[in-house]
Amino acid sequence: MTRKQKRGWLIGGGVAVLAAAAMLVMVALRDSVVFFHTPSDIAEKGVPAGQRIRLGGLVGQGSVVRGEGTHITFNVTDTLKDIRVTYDGVLPDLFREGQGVIAEGMLTSNGEFTADSVLAKHDATYMPPEVAKSLEARGVKLGSGAHPGEETTKQE
Repeated sequence: MTRKQKRGWLIGGGVAVLAAAAMLVMVALRDSVVFFHTPSDIAEKGVPAGQRIRLGGLVGQGSVVRGEGTHITFNVTDTLKDIRVTYDGVLPDLFREGQGVIAEGMLTSNGEFTADSVLAKHDATYMPPEVAKSLEARGVKLGSGAHPGEETTKQE
């Protein structure tokens, strides 16, 4: 075998090892590489208490209850299931009932969600495609700016 052939086999073997490693990582992380879980997903998959996840959906109508100081509780819904969320902190300015929200935190043993951060939708005409597809798949009717793949233009 010539020197050029040996180098080719070495490079090919290295690429094969890297591809196998990448495949193993992808298989190991396939369930945890999710932007967020909806309340229905959590019920179906049986996410264990104490596991750190992102919960996404809509803030339930009439569910926001402000407590002492910065303590707040609200429901996150995908119109099929609701999960009660407790949060202690300052909410984003755009947080309100009926709007999209993603809460980061953990499920408690009693089925509530304790959030350590809350992210709100940043524009009235935009919704991330993943959120829109998930909500549409569950029968939620969305506005014209919330459909995945639909271009939106801002008027000045």
